[in-house]
Amino acid sequence: MSSLSVDQQARAAEAYILQELRKTEAGRSVLNDEDFQARLGMNFTTIFAIFAELYGYRNDCLDQLVDLILMCGKSWQARDPELRKIDKQREVDPEWYMSNQMLGGVCYVDRYANNLKGIKAKIPYFKELGLTYLHLMPLFLSPKPLNDGGYAVSSYREVEPELGDINELRELATELRKAGISLVVDLVFNHTSNEHTWARKAAAGDPEHAAMYWIFPDRNVPCAFERCTREIFPDDHPGSFIQLPDGRYIWSTFYHFQWDLNYSNPAVFRAMAAEMLYLANIGIDFFRMDAVAFMWKRMNTDCENLPEVHKLLRAFNALCRISAPSVLFKSEAIVHPDYVVSYIDRQECQLSYNPLQMALTWEGLATGEASMLSQAIERRHNIPRGCAWVNYVRSHDDIGWTFSDEDALELGKQGGNHRKFLNAFFVNRHPGSFARGVPFQDNPRTGDCRISGTTASLAGLESGYDGALERILLSFSIAMSTGGIPLIYLGDEVGQLNDYSYLNDPSKMDDSRWVNRPFYPEANYAQRHDTNTIPGKVYAGVKHLIDLRKSTDELSGGRAIGFFTGNPTILGYQRPGVNSMVLCLCNFSDKMQWIGRDRFMGMPEEALDLVTGYMINVRHAGIHMKPHQYIWLKY
Repeated sequence: MSSLSVDQQARAAEAYILQELRKTEAGRSVLNDEDFQARLGMNFTTIFAIFAELYGYRNDCLDQLVDLILMCGKSWQARDPELRKIDKQREVDPEWYMSNQMLGGVCYVDRYANNLKGIKAKIPYFKELGLTYLHLMPLFLSPKPLNDGGYAVSSYREVEPELGDINELRELATELRKAGISLVVDLVFNHTSNEHTWARKAAAGDPEHAAMYWIFPDRNVPCAFERCTREIFPDDHPGSFIQLPDGRYIWSTFYHFQWDLNYSNPAVFRAMAAEMLYLANIGIDFFRMDAVAFMWKRMNTDCENLPEVHKLLRAFNALCRISAPSVLFKSEAIVHPDYVVSYIDRQECQLSYNPLQMALTWEGLATGEASMLSQAIERRHNIPRGCAWVNYVRSHDDIGWTFSDEDALELGKQGGNHRKFLNAFFVNRHPGSFARGVPFQDNPRTGDCRISGTTASLAGLESGYDGALERILLSFSIAMSTGGIPLIYLGDEVGQLNDYSYLNDPSKMDDSRWVNRPFYPEANYAQRHDTNTIPGKVYAGVKHLIDLRKSTDELSGGRAIGFFTGNPTILGYQRPGVNSMVLCLCNFSDKMQWIGRDRFMGMPEEALDLVTGYMINVRHAGIHMKPHQYIWLKY
């Protein structure tokens, strides 16, 4: 007797689920909604197949699925008509986020604007800058004083009281939407804080909630798991488990106050799906999926980037397609480049941070040559259609040198040694360094660390080295033009420097990442329109790049084509349009550089440099480029 195909199984399961839903008034109400039923029909097979694969061994698998679909239906019914309108608009234009009009900004609410009302008051500035995407760093209820910068979440339905409340977040989302700005927040799928209601009940011994975490009565099973896991914060606790007051052991991959959820229990999947859809109905447009690489656990296996993680993400994505169709996911996998791209797919995460481009931009500034970045753009930049990189010069986090050792070796660089050089360079332990970064998780014995610092301080503005302004703008020019959504850590566009005040705060002094999370640089912003000042020069240069990007259709989409410049200090890549091309050239050297005319024989004799507005004869004598100059040639 032949087994049923997945489609046949899905149809049978769907029939059972519909039958069960019709038994209740709430279920019948959900099924009477034609839009919901149509989207459920389109996405049910995906959800069923994943659910069956992950939880099919349980005798309550289908009943869990009934509860999940009912929850999705109720969420759809509660969705605001304005949000439903956006859902329909974006279904008609599914690649709306690939536009060259897109520009992102990111900030901490308290440090940038005190509270949510302060963020609302800054909407006129966001419009002046050209933002269409605003990422607010963690703002949900979390423990005090230690909370991993807000990534230890105690409730997704409560905002930190000093920032506002959930209704103010809803109002802010509405006002941003009116201004054409999408709202982005973090969703931490791997863990909760130890003060979350689920965690408190688990610690108290409640069996239902204890099953939502990885809790063991003794060290025997944890020891077996720890042989296959890596320590993330060894300074906080060794291994991946901590002991509870009652003697039990709980999985804690990150800090001791962050407890890993147990996704082998479908109740956890349903509970996190409910939190996600609740926030989607607040008006969230994008979720940054935090720490997802660690979500699934398996004995005697490296519990990072397991295949089940991708299945969970696809299931969460499919739920959004049913109940919040306009909501998109952004991957935050700061791992080996081969693993980064594995999270990028229309059915998984439509967007992803581009940590490799960010790291190699700084690598190029330190070495004065562009070979590694050139290799990465040619080899690793192009991703599935309908997906986009989020390109940033630096983030709220530290900089890790995530390049592939194999890629580096092709260019004659030994990965470990090169990372040690970069670490030394960016924390001013290398002769002639212009950078003033601060080490994070520093190990002087091995030379291993990661780098904290604002764009301006890393580029030499703090140290006073020549060329700092040019390095800043060169970095932004790459983020603005390679393809995807450029993201600015707000304040960097006016040249904010490192903020060392974190050293005076006992809750932050051991985490150097706070050095690159300054408070709102009011004096810098006040000078942004005065080009006789450093903040004014930085702002004018960044704003010019933003305006150029928004007026250059070739910079839509995400495809980039490598361009061999014949000069290792000059990066080249092309952005194709419908009937034209933009060639971007970036000189990473501190000296004047030249590209020979033979590189341009396939181009027209003259091309327009969009940056300066001048026509350049590229086939007469090639192109001479000033130190850290960038050119966008349209032809």
